[in-house]
Amino acid sequence: MVNVESIRTVVGVIGNVISFGLFASPMPTFWRIIQNKAVEEFSFLPYVATVMNCLFWIFYGLPVVHPDSTLVVTINSIGLALELCYLGIFIYFSEAKRWKVVGFVCFELVFIGAIAAVTLTQFHTYTKRSMFVGIFCVVFGVMMYASPLGIMKRVIQTKSVEYMPFWISVAGFLNGLCWLCYALLKFDLYITIGNGSGAALGAIQLALYAFYYKSTPKKGRKKKTSEVQLPNASPV
Repeated sequence: MVNVESIRTVVGVIGNVISFGLFASPMPTFWRIIQNKAVEEFSFLPYVATVMNCLFWIFYGLPVVHPDSTLVVTINSIGLALELCYLGIFIYFSEAKRWKVVGFVCFELVFIGAIAAVTLTQFHTYTKRSMFVGIFCVVFGVMMYASPLGIMKRVIQTKSVEYMPFWISVAGFLNGLCWLCYALLKFDLYITIGNGSGAALGAIQLALYAFYYKSTPKKGRKKKTSEVQLPNASPV
């Protein structure tokens, strides 16, 4: 008989695969930057924000904070590595914003270091540590999932889904839904809140896509949407 833990592991593995797809989605954008040797109008902020989010979820999933969260640590470690590669490319091809990127990353490392120090010295049970770190994870997770709101506003204003690539929206919705199921199988409040919000926002994006698809100009459908910068979504 299959137990709940086994089902949860399978769901977590599926969530890892979907999350990897989301982390990998900016690759066409950075390939374009490499080819053009310029960052153009692309912003580094979504990637800096995702680095912070990954750092918090990695710390949250460590055995000293929240045991039995290996899958949370693995996918966010992969995500962190990819985001740092993206930022490295951004730094290399952007002299104007180079030190801003470095400054943001250094601030994040100092901030997560301070939170880690407080967590390990002031809280002495898994429950208290999970609660303290989990609050930060939820805040940054919801911020990540809410980041496409600007694109959604643009869709409503223009009545066009030209700048909302369908498959990335689908992946974002499935990602939130998968990790929500993972959290509910062995109840984890913090993963539940973050990914419940993500699944809901993903569903809204898909509803907007369905509603405005027919009103999108034909020229918009031929756009290479893989080159449109989208905010990264947190995997958990």
